[in-house]
Formats: sequence, structure tokens, C-alpha cells
Amino acid sequence: GRVFASFEETPLASASVAQVHAAVLLSGERVAVKVQKPGVGQILKADLGFLFIAARTLEFLSPELARSSLVDIVAEIRSSMLDELDFTKELENIETFRSFLQRNGLERIAAAPRTIPEASSKRVLTMELFNGVPLTDLEGIRQYSSNPEQTLINALNVWSMSVRGCEIFHADVHAGNLLVLEDGRVGFLDFGIVGRIPSEIWFAVEGLVASFAAGDARGMARSLMAMGATGTVDETALADDVASVLARIAGLESEVVLRGRGPEKVVAEVALDSEQVTDLLLEVVRVADENGLKLPREFALLVKQALYFDRYTKLLAPDLDPVRDSRVSLGRGGSVIDV
Repeated sequence: GRVFASFEETPLASASVAQVHAAVLLSGERVAVKVQKPGVGQILKADLGFLFIAARTLEFLSPELARSSLVDIVAEIRSSMLDELDFTKELENIETFRSFLQRNGLERIAAAPRTIPEASSKRVLTMELFNGVPLTDLEGIRQYSSNPEQTLINALNVWSMSVRGCEIFHADVHAGNLLVLEDGRVGFLDFGIVGRIPSEIWFAVEGLVASFAAGDARGMARSLMAMGATGTVDETALADDVASVLARIAGLESEVVLRGRGPEKVVAEVALDSEQVTDLLLEVVRVADENGLKLPREFALLVKQALYFDRYTKLLAPDLDPVRDSRVSLGRGGSVIDV
């Protein structure tokens, strides 16, 4: 039967898998409708299948690759992206995250859109329409938050708490998926790609995140070893290699760009290159492999998000010390301070 009173043909946003349209339900509520692009499923399945087979073939041809993290990480990417094609799974992910926010009293500082199951399917996802600005919109944040630094801390705290306290964590926190809403809360969008951390490696993950935030190469090396050592590993050599990666991260420069928002509005935003983040992730994986570590599949998803938040912190709160600042929990629990 008929579901929408009206549906805007021009999308609000468009990506490789889907695009999002504004619509109005028969009840009069304005909603966001995520629609899968025609034919994208077949194309993506074919491409990812080829990638996985190629990685397995390389593993077969090279015994060294069998001990590396490459094939497992390719498998994780393939699994995550195929899940992204089924919007019923994304709907479940959103509701799981909303329950986590409610259960932990976090709804005053963060939100995920309420879903409309009766207007959703495998290829269509209808949900509450969020109004806000990207986390990287320097001027826009100030309209909705009296303390932009605290808003960033709230986003970091909620995400890191979800890594440990929720069945899933958001595994695609680029700026388009993190909004500062009109009421000052942080809005988490797009739960097509999520991660899950097995309990047996959590303490190693916790140590890795804290060491990364502190710029502690030896601490990171120890956590990586606890997570993926398959034999004898030279801790000092691994720490030296990790230190070189940390130096690359510290040396990254970002720029402020002007973007048009409508005919008369230009806003300043931080340009964050997702390819840079991916390159750094691959560099960490390379260092681990060369030092004899075979990292778990979830590692790639987790570290990429940590790199995103590291960039946001350096850009929006450069004086913030995530390890020593009592407002930052890094998943350790404790209070989360409101805006």
C-alpha cells in the first residue's frame, strides 16, 4: 500500500551503494529514506568476490602471506560490504545502538535515528530525518554547541564506550556520518558497516587505543603483540616501526576549505582525506605483518575509526590530551560530561 504522502526526487546525499531522499509519511512526519541504487548489489558482489579470490590465490602461492593479516582483512572488508547491501541488518544495527544509548543514559548527548520498519525493506530504509551539520563544519558547530570541544569529546566517548559496551560499534565514522544536531547532540548516521570486538582481545584493544592516544609506541607494540603474536616477536624492533608510523600520523596536515551550502551560504570545513586514513591503516598492517603478527579481522575496522577520531581531535581540539583529560573515557566507563 501507499506509505509516503510525498517523496523528494532530488537526493539529500548520494554514495556508491545508496542515496538518501527526504520524504513525508502519511502521518505527516518528515523522514529520510535510504534507497539502494539499482544493480549495485550484483556489481559489488562480483568485484568483492574477485578481490577475495585474488587474496586467497596469493596466500596459496606465497606461504609468507598465509601468516599475514592480508586475507583476513580482505575477508572482513568483503563481509562488511556485503552486509551493507541488506538494509534490514542496518535497521537492526541502528536499533541495537539506540538501545545502548538508552541503557547507558547517553541519549542527552548522542542519538541515532529512529527507524520506521513498516516503511523499510532489504533495499529501502526509512528513518527519522536528522537536521544538523557535519562534525567538521567549524562554523556550523558553534551555532548548535556552546562548547565544540566538549561536543567532540562526547562523540569520542560514546563511540569508544560502544566498542566495549554495545554488541556493535560504528565502523565508518567519517565526517558525513557524524552530525552535530540542532539540539547540540551528536548524531550517528549510517550503520551499514559495523564491527564487533571479541571479549578475548578486548584488553589488548583497550591498551592499544590508550597507547595510540598517548603516542606511546612501545605500549602500542605490546598491545599488538597481545592481539596477534604467532611466535617470537622482537618488541623493540616492532616499537621502532610503530614509532615511525606515529611520526607519519603526527606529520599529516589538513586544510580548511570553503564549501557552498545553498546560494548565499559558504561555510568553513576541515578537509579530511579518507584515502590518507586508509593508507595509514595499511601502513600499520604492513608493520604488524613484517614483525610476525597476524592481526584479527576486526582490527582493520577498529583502527580506521581511531585514526578518524585522532584527526578530528587534532583539528578541532588540538590542545586536548585524550589520555590525561578526565572528560575523555576511551571506553573505560565512568561519567560522560554533557555539553
